[in-house]
Amino acid sequence: MNGTLAGWLQILALVAALALSFRPLGDYIAYVLVSPRHWRLERALYRAGGVDADADQPWTSFLRSVLAFSLVSLLFLYGFLRLQSALPLSLNTPAMDPGQSFNTAASFVTNTNWQSYAGESALGHLVQMSGLAVQNFVSAAVGIAVMAALVRGFTRKKTDRVGNFWVDLTRIVLRVLLPLSVVFAIVLVAAGVIQNFHGFQPVTTIAGDSQNIPGGPVASQEAIKELGTNGGGFYNANSAHPFESPNGFTNWLEIYLLSVIAFSLPRTFGTMTGDRRQGYAIVAVMALIWTASVAVVTANELHSVSSTAGHAAGGMMEGKEQRFGVWGSALFAVATTLTSCGAVNSFHDSYSPGGGGMTILNMMLGEIAPGGTGSGLYGILVLAVVGVFVAGLMVGRTPEYLGKKLRGRQMKFASLYILTTPAVVLAGAGVAMALPGERAAMLNPGPHGFSEVLYAFTSAANNNGSAFAGLAANTDWYNTALGLAMIIGRFLPIVFVLALAGSLAEQQPVPVNAGTLPTHRPLFVGLLTAVILIVVGLTYFPALALGPLAEGLR
Repeated sequence: MNGTLAGWLQILALVAALALSFRPLGDYIAYVLVSPRHWRLERALYRAGGVDADADQPWTSFLRSVLAFSLVSLLFLYGFLRLQSALPLSLNTPAMDPGQSFNTAASFVTNTNWQSYAGESALGHLVQMSGLAVQNFVSAAVGIAVMAALVRGFTRKKTDRVGNFWVDLTRIVLRVLLPLSVVFAIVLVAAGVIQNFHGFQPVTTIAGDSQNIPGGPVASQEAIKELGTNGGGFYNANSAHPFESPNGFTNWLEIYLLSVIAFSLPRTFGTMTGDRRQGYAIVAVMALIWTASVAVVTANELHSVSSTAGHAAGGMMEGKEQRFGVWGSALFAVATTLTSCGAVNSFHDSYSPGGGGMTILNMMLGEIAPGGTGSGLYGILVLAVVGVFVAGLMVGRTPEYLGKKLRGRQMKFASLYILTTPAVVLAGAGVAMALPGERAAMLNPGPHGFSEVLYAFTSAANNNGSAFAGLAANTDWYNTALGLAMIIGRFLPIVFVLALAGSLAEQQPVPVNAGTLPTHRPLFVGLLTAVILIVVGLTYFPALALGPLAEGLR
């Protein structure tokens, strides 16, 4: 089978698998979020935590719960990393230094999972399992809980209640993420991903040299790493490491896992609002952007005019694994940068200007096609609010979305949400380029070096976590600056999302009339897609012009 046919088949198989998962998984998550029944284990956890599971919270209380839980998680993981050398299963690994501990803790608590360390040599098994893997579950659940609060804002009326954060968090972990992770961890083990408690095992190579091979509980962490759109790898090479992804099937499966929940959540949205056509419209926008991105990245890596040698070889293979090829690498790069996953199976730094630039643009879009678990859907719903408002201005009437009027208060929250991440990205990259010591951390000069810095702050502020590579980011300055970018880029938008949810829930829905914009038709799909591209284009075009666009024109 030639590479082109194999590439098309894996794309078509992925689309088919996601389409088959869309309805059952989306409906199941909706059921989990609205079910009035509590499991016995859940009730025991609520009693232990002093939670009234039958009492909904105002958006302010919901927000305080999110922030308090995340702060405790941050402090706990930071302490875990600093005390690692004194813990069991440390494998004689020293404690992580303060700056890197802060960066790592902020990274995993915010669902970013940026890694300025090599996992196999910097962390012991206990920290990997009880520190990082636990955050893989709960940070993903936080995103879905916030999404659920926003959807309730659209569906509820004359109330200040948007749900109970502790109930949402518990149910999502126990009923959704944990069962799926167990099933797919077993599949990964059967496919060749390792799962053991070995430390470094000495072996003799074919050439007669000695080498230490690191083992560990990889498959169990790999499953939730992808399902929760986390991305932090057990090994430094992440999903390019043969112990994390040994063959083409595991590569395809990991792409499916990192996409499936986020692509199914529009169905959850449609089911919870009682109008599934709304979910179809949202997923159509996601699919349009995803398809365009796959086409651009794959075409650039197969036919880049910037590399005569790469073009003659049938594709840019620098920085890519032979067992995945151009098609498997490009598809993974698109999937991971359009979600907030951050797992990588190739070095994006080695991509062509067009391919590498597209991976940056994918994150700049806000990772809404399909985005992270929960964060992708609430991000695109905020942009839908903006799209409906723009349409209302065109016809001179107060815009409405799902029966809720969008006035000045709602648009302020939506505008602040949209402006937060670009402000963090551009300010961080600008400061880094203004400091000689931070510029020296770039591996390459000129536009490509600027792309390395721009990618790092885009990845951090958008809670993606993937690295362009080529940037020496394990310094006190970068660890602190990127850690702060992750925290601000995660929690400040959540503040505006929950405030928007509260303001919507307080309203009395208005009936649909002849002047109401239908938000389930192709016209709205095109409008929302245009709004997304224009907002991003106007915000980031100058920075992109200094980086990948300038490099491509050289």
